[in-house]
Amino acid sequence: MSVKSLLTIWPLFFGLLLIGLAVGVQGSLLGIRASLEGFDNQLTGLLMSCYFAGFLVGSVWAPRLIRQVGHIRAFGALSALASITILVHAVFITPWIWALMRLFTGFAMSAIYVVAESWLNQAASNENRGQVLGIYMITMMSGICAGQFMLNLADPGEFTLFAVISVMVSLAAIPILMTVLPTPPVEEVEAMGVRKLWHRAPVAVMGIVISQWCASLIFGMGAVYATQLGMSVAEVANFMAAMLAGGMVMQWPLGRVSDHVDRRWVLAFACVCAVIAATMAANYSSASWQLYALAFVFGGFCLSQYSLELSIMNDNLRPREVVPASGTIVLISGVSSITGPITGAAWMEFFGIMSFFYLIALAMAALAIISTYRALFVAAVSDEYKIQSTLQVPAVTVGTVLHVEEEVAA
Repeated sequence: MSVKSLLTIWPLFFGLLLIGLAVGVQGSLLGIRASLEGFDNQLTGLLMSCYFAGFLVGSVWAPRLIRQVGHIRAFGALSALASITILVHAVFITPWIWALMRLFTGFAMSAIYVVAESWLNQAASNENRGQVLGIYMITMMSGICAGQFMLNLADPGEFTLFAVISVMVSLAAIPILMTVLPTPPVEEVEAMGVRKLWHRAPVAVMGIVISQWCASLIFGMGAVYATQLGMSVAEVANFMAAMLAGGMVMQWPLGRVSDHVDRRWVLAFACVCAVIAATMAANYSSASWQLYALAFVFGGFCLSQYSLELSIMNDNLRPREVVPASGTIVLISGVSSITGPITGAAWMEFFGIMSFFYLIALAMAALAIISTYRALFVAAVSDEYKIQSTLQVPAVTVGTVLHVEEEVAA
């Protein structure tokens, strides 16, 4: 990608980096603050699930909102909404107000991603779209990971961190609203049904359900788990950052291997590694470098699975079906993500806080069995029909994905 192209779209990346920082610190901050305020795990799980419910609604309604008021007005309004909601959390320490604000935050963030990604897609060409996508994902994941360390800037029990997050979201809007990039048209696309996706690639559908459920549990309850183990704020930040860093680092190598090996075997291998790391991590009840190392390995093999599953799905779709299928994939991801914190909180309430990693290990083991069974008894897609995998991260933490312009089938 040329320097000139990067200079053209740097305001978008800078704004998205700030959004990533805000998203990263906000999720962990609210988990810690909920524990400090004495919210029980089931209530906290419900609060965290509201974010993913809003995220799902935002992904569905954002295109309609953009068509009505335009990209610039939509982004400005959504940024203001996201900036306001985090401040309300600090002013009103009431569970149901928090639930409503998490719903609004999820809606705003999801729609912000749609607007930003539309602009990036417009700025990219078929020759550099993969590079643009890679930079976008790395920027967002770097921001989310670095955001964990912002927990050390102030006491989570005070107002300061909430104000800092609000300021970052507001600052993120400035370069994006002042960009000279032309706003792209928003086209309506009819989504494919879940039944058709299941018929084409059941492993991909089950993988998206399970991996997104696990990811939402990690992002929604990970900080709560670490806090209730007695970790300090700095230790919670290290724990969460280790998992996120692992997920970011392992994206590329797993994707590269899956381009040359049956992706279902790669997915099964990643699940087995995640099970081993999670089972070992469950034996640690306090912060240590060993726990951070295991969290890194676990995150690397658990949070990197989304790209494998999308690649498996796209391998089994015709070129003209890739874009229509994305709406259904977002729906599946959203519903799975909503249930993650709620069911995880109920599990920990019944079996104890130390069962956090065991629950995820069970889910990963189930996916490993499913993927292995399909790899053994169902023929793999021929190499000539496989797409080249690209860096992608869970929709629950970032947004949708940029779509390559499809070629008309002969």
